[in-house]
Amino acid sequence: MARLEFPLLLLVVLLPGAVALAQDIGAPGPVTQAVLARGKLVCGANAHLVGFGAVNSAGQYQGFDIDICRAVAVALLGDANAIAFRPLVGAERQAALQGGEVDMLSRNTTWTLSRDAVWGAIFGPTTFYDGQGIGTRVASGIDRIEDLDGASICVGQGSTTELNITDAVLARGLDTAILVFPDAISAWQAYVDGRCEAWTSDKSALLARHATAPQPEAHTILELTLSKEPLGPVSPQSDPQFAEIIAWTVYGLLTAEEYGITSANVDDFLGSDDPAIQRLLGQGGNASGSYLGLANDFMVEVIRQVGNYGEIFARNLSVPPFNLERGINALWTDGGLMYAPPFR
Repeated sequence: MARLEFPLLLLVVLLPGAVALAQDIGAPGPVTQAVLARGKLVCGANAHLVGFGAVNSAGQYQGFDIDICRAVAVALLGDANAIAFRPLVGAERQAALQGGEVDMLSRNTTWTLSRDAVWGAIFGPTTFYDGQGIGTRVASGIDRIEDLDGASICVGQGSTTELNITDAVLARGLDTAILVFPDAISAWQAYVDGRCEAWTSDKSALLARHATAPQPEAHTILELTLSKEPLGPVSPQSDPQFAEIIAWTVYGLLTAEEYGITSANVDDFLGSDDPAIQRLLGQGGNASGSYLGLANDFMVEVIRQVGNYGEIFARNLSVPPFNLERGINALWTDGGLMYAPPFR
C-alpha cells in the first residue's frame, strides 16, 4: 500500500495547477500581447515567389502564404491590413524567428524534425503539401534524374532541398555536380544563366519560376518527386497560445470551405441552425474564439475579409500563369489531405 501513496499525493499536488492551466488557456501569451500592443502583426514572408509570396507592381505583398498571414491578422486585430511583412530568404528564417524580428513565418517553410527542435519553433497546420522536384530545359532532353550523370544542378543554401538532392545523387551513384548558391533566387538565376543543366526546389517553386519566365514553355519539371515537403506557418515556442490562434485560424479556413461558407455568403450562415456552423462562426452562444482569448465570432471576419481556404488557393494558384490543380491539397471530402479538427 505504501507504494501507492506517492502517486496519489502527486495527483493531489498537480491537480490545482492543472485546473489553473485550463483556466488560463485563453490568456494572451507574450507574442499575442506584443501584436495587440503594436496594433500590427509582423510576418516573415517571401518577397520573390509569385503565387505564394511576392511584391506586386504597386509595392504590395500578395500570394497564398501572404493571405495566411492576413487571416491571422484579422483573427487578432480584425483587419487584414494590420500587418507588416518582413522579406526573408531561406537562410534568414531561423534567426528572424528566434530573435523576435517576426511574430510568425508564412514563407514556404518545410516542417522537419530538426527545425521543430532546434529552431525553438511551433509549426502550424500544413497549408500546402509539396514535394521537391527538378527543373530543366525541354531542349536538354533530360527526362530522368539519371540523365544528370556528368551534368550539374543548382540549389539554394539553407534549405531542405540541398540535403535532399545530395542524398538523391549519392543514392544513385551519379557523378552530378551540385552547385550551391545563397538562396533559391540565385540558384534559379544561375540556372537561367546556363551555369547548370538543371535546378531543384519545391515543385511549387519550380512551377512559379517557370510560369513567370520569359519563355515558360522552354522549361519542364521532371516527374520524379524527391521528398515530402509539408509547408505551413511557424511561430516561436515561447508562445503556445499564439500558435493555437494560428492553428485554429487555418483550421477555420478549411472548415469554412467544407461547409461552403465564403467571403461572399458568410452573412447568410450567421442564422444557420446547424450546430457545427454555429460553433465555427461563434453564433448561438457557442464558445469558439473565447478558448483562444479571441471574440467567439472571430472566424466571421476572417472569412469575410480573406475568404476560405479554397478561395485563397483559387485566387493565388488556380489562375494563369499557374493554373495549379488542388491535387493532394484538396479537402479530405474530395480525396485530398486537407482536414481540420472539429470546432467544439
